Amino acid sequence: MHRIYRWRRPDHRRGLIRLSILIALCLSLVTDNAVATGLTAAGPGNRIAGIDISQWQHPGQSPIDFGAMYSSGVRFVIIKGGDSQDAADAMALKYLKIDRPAAQAAGLYTGMYYYAYLPDTNDPKAIVTDAKAQAQKAIWRLSSIGGYTPRDLPMALDIENNCVRASRGVCTKYTNRNNVTLWTQTWLDTVAAKTVRKPIVYSYAQFLEAAINRATTLTQYPLWVAAYAKVLPTATTQPATKPVGCFATAWTKADCSSQWQIWQYSSCGIGSKYGVPSDRVDLNLFAGSASQFYRLVRGVWTPSLNDLLPVNETSTLRVESQSAATTNDPVSFVVSVSRPDGTPVVTGSVDFKSISSLSPNGTQSVVRSATGRWTLNITNLPAGNYLGLVEYLDPTGTHSPSSTPVQFVVTQGPTPTPTPTPSPTKTPTKPVDVCANQVRN
Repeated sequence: MHRIYRWRRPDHRRGLIRLSILIALCLSLVTDNAVATGLTAAGPGNRIAGIDISQWQHPGQSPIDFGAMYSSGVRFVIIKGGDSQDAADAMALKYLKIDRPAAQAAGLYTGMYYYAYLPDTNDPKAIVTDAKAQAQKAIWRLSSIGGYTPRDLPMALDIENNCVRASRGVCTKYTNRNNVTLWTQTWLDTVAAKTVRKPIVYSYAQFLEAAINRATTLTQYPLWVAAYAKVLPTATTQPATKPVGCFATAWTKADCSSQWQIWQYSSCGIGSKYGVPSDRVDLNLFAGSASQFYRLVRGVWTPSLNDLLPVNETSTLRVESQSAATTNDPVSFVVSVSRPDGTPVVTGSVDFKSISSLSPNGTQSVVRSATGRWTLNITNLPAGNYLGLVEYLDPTGTHSPSSTPVQFVVTQGPTPTPTPTPSPTKTPTKPVDVCANQVRN
């Protein structure tokens, strides 16, 4: 067999491509080292120091001096960026927009956390729906500030509260650990899939042990653990440990230490020391080296337009159930409001409005049982026939208002016999020193 050999010209393009790749790798290493060099380990135990803040660090709307914070040795600040409840969420957004660019301009790395309230339901489908809706809300928030920059830590989920029903500031119902686990896993997976970065989980060991199952699927997410120290941590101090035994959580290792990335070791930092106008501020430490911190920061996610928070998006209100009552009991409505794709709205609330100007609206209370789902109770209505609207209103402008007509009858109940209320005895109370068992640093 005769082989025919043909002369081939050198492919200069391949050489240029290889050279470009080599230059890019070199530049990447140079950039990595340059950025990591700025991460001074000035915290206790020669660890990288951080702080987390919210509106409470802005008393009287006073600004934070991030230049002073950087000069104190702090290298990262995690800012509250979202909340399940609308009023707190709006406040978080206000200061996130102020603090994040100011902190980055001062040379600090930044992060944001989302504070979660869980739905009042045992239906797994409803729990998943709620978690996805709240995850979407967090993604919208990240989109509204332009997505991740090279100086951003991944978003954190603050999951430390499994109360789903409260009255006058006292919790009257807690959800179970299966529900908390399902909700948490769904939120984390949804945000990770969209942002292509693993969110951080913030909580404390007692909650992780008592309220969340030891699911191995959770350990893929970095842990930010709150465990307040009585003395300054050293290089070998480990958070969230017991004198005997382990906190059994998804992040607990065989030696009873935890696989933590960030440790919130005190809530009693001296604000003025770090350029913070409040008396107290939370103090944090990073577990690893500068290069390990940079690996956690790496990766930039730029949101597409359809990830931005909607403006005046159409909503549909549905009354799932209603019950009329006597003058002694509430009229009750269970209301759900959905987006055009059938998922629940993520902001807003509901009320009742009488159509007749002669009919009162009564005293109304609203309990959010899940994202986009409320129980509306109306009391102090005189006996009579009522015609009105159950309305959904969203002051944030994310979703458009919607309503549906309702009618009900309130019958006259027996007149209750008034019970005399004894005058309360005033006992002097001593102020509680929340920093009595914490590091003041």
